[in-house]
Amino acid sequence: MSIAENRRARFEYHIEEQYEAGIVLEGWEVKAIRAGQVQLPDGYVMIKDGELFLIGCRINPLRTASTHVNPLADRTRKLLMSRAEISRLIGKVEQRGFTLVPLDLHYKGGRVKAQIALAKGKAQHDKRETEKQRDWERERGRLMRHKVPSNKD
Repeated sequence: MSIAENRRARFEYHIEEQYEAGIVLEGWEVKAIRAGQVQLPDGYVMIKDGELFLIGCRINPLRTASTHVNPLADRTRKLLMSRAEISRLIGKVEQRGFTLVPLDLHYKGGRVKAQIALAKGKAQHDKRETEKQRDWERERGRLMRHKVPSNKD
């Protein structure tokens, strides 16, 4: 079940490979995610000291959050993956000019997981082509919906 999706990532980047990672969360963050208080569009993944971190993912604290907790909505969150996968990602990001972007947050087995992607940035003409394709799909849907039925009875 999807919690939040980063639609902008698919527009801005060519997605090459997708991976699933766990996220280190605090208790108030889990409650806020269940309440739908998460935003992902400006998020990105950074590699630091051989570990992955999710930056720019905003989890708004609930108003009923405990008074002894100091919630930070834009906190950097650690992503959990196997050492071999992280090593592979580091090699691709450093050598081939790829970047890591979060695609969505979802539940799996009662836990919150992040779908991250190895991606390359699109050029401006690629973005225009994506927009043209999207507009054509929308127009084709309209035409198919308003198609006049034939009188072959």
